[in-house]
Amino acid sequence: MAESVPPQAVLSASELTIAFGAKPLLKSGTIAILEGERIGMVGRNGCGKSTFLKIAAGALAPDSGQVTLRRGLLTGYLPQDFELEEELTVHEAVLRGASAIQALIAEYEADTADSSRAAFLLERIEQLEGWTLDSRAKSLLTNLNAPAPDRIVGTLSGGEKRRVALCRSLIARPDLLILDEPTNHLDTDSILWLEEFLARYQGTCIFVTHDRYFLDRVCNRIVEIHLGAFVSFPGNYTDYLIAQAEREAVADQTEHRRQKFLKSELEWVRRAPGARRTKSQDRVDRYFEAAAQGPPEKTGDADLILPPPRELGNRVISLKDVAAEANGRTLFSGLTWEVPAGARVGIVGRNGSGKTTLLRILTGDQEPSRGTVERGARSEINLIDQHRLQIDHNRTVWDEVGEGRETVKLGEETVTLRGYLRRFLFQEDQMNQLTGQLSGGERSRVLLAKILKRGGNVLLLDEPTNDLDLATLRVLEEALVRFKGTVIVVSHDRYFMNRVCTHVLAFEQDGSLGYDVGNYDEYLARKANRQSKAVPVSMVKEALVQAQKGGRAVKMSWKEERELEGIEEQIHLAEAAVAEAEVQLNDPGFYRGGAPEIAAFQAKLDGQRKGVAALYARWEELEQKKVAATLG
Repeated sequence: MAESVPPQAVLSASELTIAFGAKPLLKSGTIAILEGERIGMVGRNGCGKSTFLKIAAGALAPDSGQVTLRRGLLTGYLPQDFELEEELTVHEAVLRGASAIQALIAEYEADTADSSRAAFLLERIEQLEGWTLDSRAKSLLTNLNAPAPDRIVGTLSGGEKRRVALCRSLIARPDLLILDEPTNHLDTDSILWLEEFLARYQGTCIFVTHDRYFLDRVCNRIVEIHLGAFVSFPGNYTDYLIAQAEREAVADQTEHRRQKFLKSELEWVRRAPGARRTKSQDRVDRYFEAAAQGPPEKTGDADLILPPPRELGNRVISLKDVAAEANGRTLFSGLTWEVPAGARVGIVGRNGSGKTTLLRILTGDQEPSRGTVERGARSEINLIDQHRLQIDHNRTVWDEVGEGRETVKLGEETVTLRGYLRRFLFQEDQMNQLTGQLSGGERSRVLLAKILKRGGNVLLLDEPTNDLDLATLRVLEEALVRFKGTVIVVSHDRYFMNRVCTHVLAFEQDGSLGYDVGNYDEYLARKANRQSKAVPVSMVKEALVQAQKGGRAVKMSWKEERELEGIEEQIHLAEAAVAEAEVQLNDPGFYRGGAPEIAAFQAKLDGQRKGVAALYARWEELEQKKVAATLG
């Protein structure tokens, strides 16, 4: 039996060091990336994730250290700040990602067919599947909901350009794929497709993303940048949370023992005689060595305190028969909706379906093409949009957030600007830093700090999760859940929607609008149930015919009628139990428990989810029988 060959490194980095100004990002960081790995990089905003990806892609040189790539390695790279040639068509821009393959094809076509070089080129082109570039480009553009191939890049929106850039990075099917926030500006269907694409990808992939479901379903290793070093965790994001909690528990126990030792030795050190024997001096040395170690260094969490909202009136925002158009195309129509006070509504749908347009209509920044919008007299609307360009990159964090003031009023409380910025994890040296020198995630925190201080009792958030680190995302979720006003959020982040939303307004693919009570997963379950119930009527009719042929009557028993009457309440209770369990599972503190307890809880939750699915299946069965009995 032949021995399996261990995977080889496609990239290795040794003793990497890099700093921007006085801020060190990587400090002697060392990492090896192996064939077939799908690595998710995590860490706080500004810790150096995007910087490392730039180094790995060859777009940035470290201050010191060495990066080694496997010979002949083909690399694809999607940076946060990408550039596309404005004059190209979308199709041409995507093909630029396969320029190395196109160069081989051009050389092959220019060479004589019987040369040894031509044979080599043909073999290499076929190995890279170069003859399928056009069909691959079409498939990528379709599955990632990108603009039409003949559109000119210069006419595209920022989100459309990012989808084109993602297609460009994927088309060559490189050996090493480097992606910085690939899910930004993708709708849910496109993210699901990308998850499946990367899960079966034959090459190696390393990426940064804030999408926790994406990390869970794609990764086989998590690498955290912590205090300038790479810390590796095998498995997916859930495995990382468990390992991280165990690591922190060990650190806490070690610190507890250190403090206990210091306390017991302190009194002895103070009363010990001046002239010491060697053993006594060793004991004193051990004490001062332990005291000098200090506690383990921990990173703080942001403290997103939303200003207390003014009480809402009976009417928040009312829409009646509202329609919207763009470039002569109807985005949506017939929307009659009473925004509920105190609700947290998630808006979902494909890119270009009209989600952002609806937010602009709600604020009054855009008039509907038909219908009426009425806003309550007590409704104070605050919009946090996805266009980060409203931050002046030539101003400091202090000037951009303070806007000429040195205090911030949060309801009845007034805090200093310095204290307010600290809540968003900005240290003294960063407060006077130009926003243009910050990372994308840090600029997102500046935007949140700037806009959230304006208050309001109706918060509209357009893609608020883009570029935020996972810890800040969790704190934002908790702040929104505690918020006493109304929240309306457009997001592609399914985890965020499940944690925050109490209602979902969905732009369906057939152009209709769906509205459901519950979070995103509950919306999907009800949508699936509605779709399954649209087919069975014809099936029921067929079953009715067959039953009548056999001389059998189709009817419901008294017991089945009572079961159908009460099954909706059972489903509601079962879904509530699942939701409560998922809240506990989503809390990082939960993973401080032992692995057996976590596994048992997960097994119980899986059973509860299967129970909900079984209840839905039984409900559908009884509804079909009820229809059949009616038809009979």
